[in-house]
Amino acid sequence: MTTILLVDDEKMITGPLARSLREAGYQVLVANNGRDGLSLALEKEPDVVVLDILMPEMDGWEVCRRLRAHSGVPILMLTALGDEVDRILGLELGADDYLTKPFSTRELKARIRAMLRRVELDRAGAAKPQEFAIGDIRLNRESHQAYKGNNPLNLRNKEFELLTLLMSHAGEVVTRAELFDKIWGTDWLGDTRTLDVHIRWLREKIEDDPGQPRYIQTVRGVGYRFAPPGETQSP
Repeated sequence: MTTILLVDDEKMITGPLARSLREAGYQVLVANNGRDGLSLALEKEPDVVVLDILMPEMDGWEVCRRLRAHSGVPILMLTALGDEVDRILGLELGADDYLTKPFSTRELKARIRAMLRRVELDRAGAAKPQEFAIGDIRLNRESHQAYKGNNPLNLRNKEFELLTLLMSHAGEVVTRAELFDKIWGTDWLGDTRTLDVHIRWLREKIEDDPGQPRYIQTVRGVGYRFAPPGETQSP
C-alpha cells in the first residue's frame, strides 16, 4: 500500500486530508511539527511526503534539505506564501512540487498521483530495455529516435511515447485507460478521441497500408496492441 506522510502543524488541515487520503486507499502518517516529520520520514520511508513550510521545531525548508540528503522520496511542499522566491527556494532544496494554500483535496490527490507516476516511469525506464526492434520498426528510448527500416520517423512527442508503450508490450493488449494514464495522465480532462487521432497519425507513419494495419491493431472495446510480425491482422 502506498504511504503518504503529512507534515503540517495545522490539525484542521491534516485531519480532513488524512481521512480523504485513507478513503482513497492510501496509508497515511501524520506529524505536527518539522522535527517529528523528519524522523518519521527517515524511519518509515513513505512513498510521498506532503510538507508544510511554516512549522514549529523545524521549518519545511530545513526538513526538505535534511531529508533530501538521505532520500529521493517525492516531496510536495504546502505554502501559504505568495512570493515566487519562496517557492523557488523549496524547489532548489529538492522539493518536487508545491501547492499554495488554500487548495482542494482533489488537486492535492492529483499532484500526488502525478508524482507517483513519475517515480513509476523512472523505475520502469531504468529496468526496461532502451531499444526495441520489431519487424522493420526500430525505436531507441535514449536517443528518442524511431525508424522504419533505415528511414527515420518524424514523430511528435506523444506519438513517440505511444509507440514506445505499445512496442514495450508487444503482443499484449494495452487498454485505452492504461494508454491515457501513461501518456496523458490519469486526470486528463480533454477529448478522449485524441487517442484515436494519435493512433491514426502513428499508423500513417509506420504502416504500409494504414487502412489495413500490420503493426498497430485495434481490439474493439478494449484498446490496442502492437502485433509481432507474422500474426493475423485485426480489423
